[in-house]
Amino acid sequence: MMRSMYSAVSGLKTHQTKMDVIGNNIANVNTVAFKSSSVVFQDVLYQMTSNASGANAATGTGGVNAKQIGLGVTTGATNLSITTSGAAETTGRAFDIRLSDQSTTNFFVVNNGSENLFTRAGSFYVDGAGNLCMTSTGYTVMGWQVDPTTGNIKKDTVSALRVMQTSNLTSAPEATTQANVSGIIDKNDKDVLSDNGLVKTLTFFDNLGYSYTARFAMKSTGTDGKYTVELEKILNSDGTTFYDPETSNVDLSDIFGAKTTNATLGTYSQVQSGYYYDSANDKFYVGSDANGTEISWDPATNSFTDRQTPATTHSLKQVYGISNAMVAKITGNKANATVKNGTLTITGDVTDYAIDFSTKDGTFTGVGARTSNNKTNTVTLNMSKLGNNPTQFDDITIDFSGLKDANNGGKSTAVMSTGSIDDGVTGKGKKLGAMIGISIDNNGLITGTYDNGNTETLGQIAVAQFANASGLEKVGENCYRTTLNSGEFDGIGVEISADGSSMTSGELEMSNVDLSTEFTQMIITQRGFQANSRIITTSDTLLEELVNLKR
Repeated sequence: MMRSMYSAVSGLKTHQTKMDVIGNNIANVNTVAFKSSSVVFQDVLYQMTSNASGANAATGTGGVNAKQIGLGVTTGATNLSITTSGAAETTGRAFDIRLSDQSTTNFFVVNNGSENLFTRAGSFYVDGAGNLCMTSTGYTVMGWQVDPTTGNIKKDTVSALRVMQTSNLTSAPEATTQANVSGIIDKNDKDVLSDNGLVKTLTFFDNLGYSYTARFAMKSTGTDGKYTVELEKILNSDGTTFYDPETSNVDLSDIFGAKTTNATLGTYSQVQSGYYYDSANDKFYVGSDANGTEISWDPATNSFTDRQTPATTHSLKQVYGISNAMVAKITGNKANATVKNGTLTITGDVTDYAIDFSTKDGTFTGVGARTSNNKTNTVTLNMSKLGNNPTQFDDITIDFSGLKDANNGGKSTAVMSTGSIDDGVTGKGKKLGAMIGISIDNNGLITGTYDNGNTETLGQIAVAQFANASGLEKVGENCYRTTLNSGEFDGIGVEISADGSSMTSGELEMSNVDLSTEFTQMIITQRGFQANSRIITTSDTLLEELVNLKR
């Protein structure tokens, strides 16, 4: 009878152990990536009261089985349900990552400062030093770094992922190398017809990321399908002058444009209001008709003089309305003015490019020197000849093939943009970029996004896989440690996509505790504990009856 009591005691202890495990499972029902455990019972040592005997041929008797009495129960094993994933919880946080296993259970590799541990809890954040860390413990997340020579991931021994270190906070600038001009240029546009031309700007970058703005002027030549484009000046980002052809030692023809001597700069056939030209007699008058005061052209002073009082003069701006810029060229001896048959023609040296269009359908045919018969789609802004050193700028190839000559109601829509005419991105140039975001893709690749449009690889999260994941040792804080039965970690890890698994950003793995299963096991455990307690009370009753045999 004493054996039954001891067996019952072992049953109570074992069921208490199972209840402890169930209680721990239920307590962690909302713990991120918690893995439930279960208890396996096994019987213990048996007392042999009679050994087994074999059959006796001489006596004709058969064999007898051994007589054994069990001595109770013990905990055989605690199984960890580590290969069963919990449900997904959407958080929307970029650094919350859920592991989706395909054929192998994967683990994040984290370091507590002295050793590598392993976890399924993917709740991470970036600490003050820029390291990717576990939210709950601060353990650093381990992975692979970027090879500085190639820019690719170097799959070597895992190390802490410092995704927001100083070198990652900015992205290198790029010099502008390509630009394009597109839209419509209308020959009736007042700006195109003016002396100042249709002014267009192009903002570009040098190799250090500083921005500059080049001012161009597109003008009509007076001939259908033929226009010109010239560089007026280049400004710094603060609006001050970086390059002015009028004051710089660098000739404009070395920067942009081909120099043409004695070119026609402007033709004016209509006099202003208040003046009259008598085409029949080739005479000019002040007034609205030939009854006014006669004036005559004086090439020596580039003005009109009063016939009656020669000291009284009338300027070309007054008579023909030419611009101040054109007046400055004439007075500065950079242009010549002639008046013939009532038409003012201004000629002089000019540095620009001619833009030609088909007079049949207005399509672009080429850009180049005025005198060239082999115009192409592009011309070059030779910025490498400016700046503090030869490497400050790259030359910019400007493609004009996106232009079209057409009637647009007297309004031109031509625009100048950086980047290739094909995709608008190639050769666009970029300023120094500041980090504005970090993302993690399905392969664990960490990418930084910058405000200059760049994206750069910052590292990759590595995962660990084990031959027997259930053999890992729980060390608390949602972490595991390797054991002799789990298999060792090689220090390098694997890419999660190697077996088709993946990482999902913005989600966490929930606990895999099934409350219905736990409550069912709780009932079974309670009844088992109750039955074992009944063995003790029953054995006690038997002992009491035995004692009561003697009164």
